[in-house]
Amino acid sequence: MSRIGKAPITVPDGIDVSIDGTTVTVKGKVGQLTRTLPATMKIDLTDGVITVARPNDNPDQRALHGLTRSLLNNMVIGCADGFSKRLELIGTGYRVQQKGKALEVNVGYSHSIQVEPIGDNTLTADGQTFINIAGPSKEDVGEQAARIRKVRKPNPYTGKGIKYSDEVIRRKAGKTAVGSGA
Repeated sequence: MSRIGKAPITVPDGIDVSIDGTTVTVKGKVGQLTRTLPATMKIDLTDGVITVARPNDNPDQRALHGLTRSLLNNMVIGCADGFSKRLELIGTGYRVQQKGKALEVNVGYSHSIQVEPIGDNTLTADGQTFINIAGPSKEDVGEQAARIRKVRKPNPYTGKGIKYSDEVIRRKAGKTAVGSGA
């Protein structure tokens, strides 16, 4: 059984946390995040340590306990250090260009695709084949990376497409020549 909900969250220096009922706001050097959390959870901030308590041991309350703590922890980490993902374009002629805050992605279609940042995310083209996504919200960074990857998913036969830089594409064997013995 998980004990994630019981673990305290230490607030680092330079991070301002304010709790107003069920709404928690975290401000830091990377950005500001606000989230309304479940009303049944008791969130307490004392001496730079956030704790989350649940009212009872019902299964749904236990699940919300761990979820609430994880969401708060991700808010604190995101405002302190931020989250980032890196994507790689693999394929002949596949490239990305910076267009202001947006990106222009060419991945084998007859047209280029414009990718606009979600929320407070920053999109940067690292060379012609790498995309860096950074932001304070883990949810927004992951959603942005998934949307960009969805433009041209990696092909298991050729390996072409947009993939996470740490992703391993399992390659499949193509068709094999079968001798016709007619």
